[in-house]
Amino acid sequence: MTLLLLHAVATLLMLGVILVVQLVHYPLFQYVRAGDYEAFQAAHMRRITWIVAPTMTTELATAGWIAWAPPAGVPSWMAWTGLGLVLFIWAVTGLVQVPLHTRLAKGFDAAAHRRLVTTNWLRTGAWAVRAGLVLWMVRLGL
Repeated sequence: MTLLLLHAVATLLMLGVILVVQLVHYPLFQYVRAGDYEAFQAAHMRRITWIVAPTMTTELATAGWIAWAPPAGVPSWMAWTGLGLVLFIWAVTGLVQVPLHTRLAKGFDAAAHRRLVTTNWLRTGAWAVRAGLVLWMVRLGL
């Protein structure tokens, strides 16, 4: 049960982070003055990493463990679906979001910013579904 609770905390924390990023932080990127943008983007990437790297890593590790050995009461399909969603989030992060942030680190680019916000809905939706799934797993595992 401790593993499942740690997993739930990581997932719910990431849902909160992604909602703030998607609804507040990313939309505000366009209002940073051109002369300040590169420093802003570098600071964003450095600071957000301190939150998302350990939390996403914890979520991935615990999702894998839960899929491999589901807690009593948690169906294996649910655990594997959760892991699949985590892997999807990591793929979108690495293949889409990180390259867009790298592009934006060279200066504000309206098209890259628009794509960053638009494609981030994939991660936001996946984390929302994961949160529901994880809460369901916790309920079943009690």
